[in-house]
Amino acid sequence: MAKVFVAIAGNMGSGKTTLTKLLSDRFGWEPFFEPVAENPYLSDFYGDMRRWAFHLQVSFLTRRFEGHRQILGSDISALQDRTLYEDWEIFARNLYDTGKMDERDWNAYSHLAEVMCASLTAPDLMVYLRKSVPRLVERIRKRGRTYEQSVPLDYLTRLNEAYERFIAGYRRGRLLIIDAEHLDFLEYPDHLDTISAQIADALPQRDLFVATSQP
Repeated sequence: MAKVFVAIAGNMGSGKTTLTKLLSDRFGWEPFFEPVAENPYLSDFYGDMRRWAFHLQVSFLTRRFEGHRQILGSDISALQDRTLYEDWEIFARNLYDTGKMDERDWNAYSHLAEVMCASLTAPDLMVYLRKSVPRLVERIRKRGRTYEQSVPLDYLTRLNEAYERFIAGYRRGRLLIIDAEHLDFLEYPDHLDTISAQIADALPQRDLFVATSQP
């Protein structure tokens, strides 16, 4: 079977990590999870975004670049939980646009991100999980990560708007948009079946992959 590289994109609380885990178990692909717990700046950032924005984003970008490069250099199929494109074009950009990252830091960060992205081949497929802000808030509260409970609602809203702009302009490769508003991959296996079939159909390696995509 041909190697497959699928990226799962979406806002906080959209279900990216859950879907990455379930698809990895189903297809036997290697998961590359978002390195949230390993970021030493995360809790400080939510306490003082302006002070820690640059540090947080550089740390995320570096780890994401390492994961992307590792996937490209491997012979196995893989799933990546969020991409460095999102780090740059959504999260860091939002911090700059709202004055939480100053221009000097933004310029330095953007140059680094541009060099990194230019050296990489995009995923075979970007899967975007679209979910409304109220549903994101509901899921964030339910999963109970302490550092996320203080995330301002307007911050989450701006990120959702930034995601929609990012997806509308995404031209790096194939894109699959999933309406995840009422999906629950854990509770309802048929939801996962539907998404699995959509992913199989959207992949350029579909003819080789489709036989393994059955639940």
